Amino acid sequence: MDITKLKAFVGNKWDTDIVPQLVNYIAIPNKSPMFDADWQAHGYMDKAVSLMETWAKAQDLPGMHVEVVRLEGRTPLIFLDIPAHGERSSGDDCVLLYGHLDKQPEMTGWDDDLGPWKPVLKGDRLYGRGGADDGYAIFGSLTAILALRDQNLPHARCVVMIEACEESGSYDLPAYVDHLAPRIGKPSLVVCLDSGCGNYEQLWCTTSLRGLAGGNLRVDVLHEGVHSGDASGIVPSSFRILRELLDRVDDEKTGKIRLDGLFVDIPGERKAQAAKVAEVLGDEVWNKFPFMDGMTPMAGDNTERVLNRTWRPALSITGVDGMPPLSSAGNVLRPFTAVKLSLRLPPTLDGTAAGNLLRDTLLKDPPNGAKVSFELEKSSAGWNAPALASWLEQAIDAASQCSFGKPAMYMGEGGSIPFMGMLGEKFPGAQFMITGVLGPHSNAHGPNEFLHIPMGKGVTACVAQVVAAHHAASLRGETTGSAVAPDSGQRHGDHGCC
Repeated sequence: MDITKLKAFVGNKWDTDIVPQLVNYIAIPNKSPMFDADWQAHGYMDKAVSLMETWAKAQDLPGMHVEVVRLEGRTPLIFLDIPAHGERSSGDDCVLLYGHLDKQPEMTGWDDDLGPWKPVLKGDRLYGRGGADDGYAIFGSLTAILALRDQNLPHARCVVMIEACEESGSYDLPAYVDHLAPRIGKPSLVVCLDSGCGNYEQLWCTTSLRGLAGGNLRVDVLHEGVHSGDASGIVPSSFRILRELLDRVDDEKTGKIRLDGLFVDIPGERKAQAAKVAEVLGDEVWNKFPFMDGMTPMAGDNTERVLNRTWRPALSITGVDGMPPLSSAGNVLRPFTAVKLSLRLPPTLDGTAAGNLLRDTLLKDPPNGAKVSFELEKSSAGWNAPALASWLEQAIDAASQCSFGKPAMYMGEGGSIPFMGMLGEKFPGAQFMITGVLGPHSNAHGPNEFLHIPMGKGVTACVAQVVAAHHAASLRGETTGSAVAPDSGQRHGDHGCC
């Protein structure tokens, strides 16, 4: 492989084709179904699907099948089937590349010259909702394959799946995986482009993802609001009772979860990887977030902060109801307070059990006999990657060295990608390359979200190199061989990508 030629091809494709496509995509407010119940009537999802479908069909990949699959009552899914090129390995072996096109809602706090549906290019950054999470995935995936074809390099059959329900928990995806199972085949490598990176200077691969339990907690104390002077001191505040309930879950001073059943033993190799991440990133582990002046992060050192973010449970309050805005808040003791809970779970914890424990903890013995309800909206397990096979470990590191000039890094992520656990169960022999472009200050889901274009180019080039290495390994019969941990120290020479 000519790396100079690879970088030139990928860079030109991004500059002349992908970035303009992403500009158009960002302008579409195709929010995930959880945030737009009328998504079908609004038509934004179909518009985003059409944009990507049209682009995919225009690419010079002979034999590629492009289809928008639609199951009744579900969000659509883009399915691409790209035939193998060059000498083929036997059986149904393939590479599965995954991404999503649905988006998080607007969120407040965008800078005056930015907005969620307003694509703005500033230097190397493309601002707007969804470009990095995860609109670039289909473009990056096909460009990686096109780059191999540009040098007439062989690759296995590739399947690309772009779903439209990930930000809502991927509840439509299992039906599509089952429906398409005969056409997918048996992937020995899964490439996911929906994850994060610790910096923009090397390839980052995700080793684990946290699970998630969340829902709506509501405390009712009155049938209607009453004069606060008349009632306070007699009627318990619904907000105070809610605080008391939440204190059952996490410590109000430290944020540490109080429920022992929500913790797991952290594997030794993941602790070692966390220490390496802390060494490489230093205080960037925490100062990448837009802290207020004088604010300090949780935990005592950066290794513990990495583990807190990737392997320990944590509770966030992401929404509130029952409270009027300050401008219209009178002297009224409110009848109820409701909040949306987002409880991140350790990767290997059973999601259903965690959701049940959270619900039981909140509903047991309501203070003052208040009416307490908890609607569990989601409860899903996380994912811990299988040990890397030797060929993939070597390929990932070689790709990072060739594209960035630095070794690859391995890190858990605090978010969730339900598809990974699903695929891990369905294809237990598959290897995983989970990577992405969401790095420092990119602020996915929040205001001022951006895509770091050079990182997108680098990740695309790395994917091309790993897909090429997969083909070579499959011909040697190594894609179904034994695996070694990514920090095991085993090395078998340079992969020759440079």
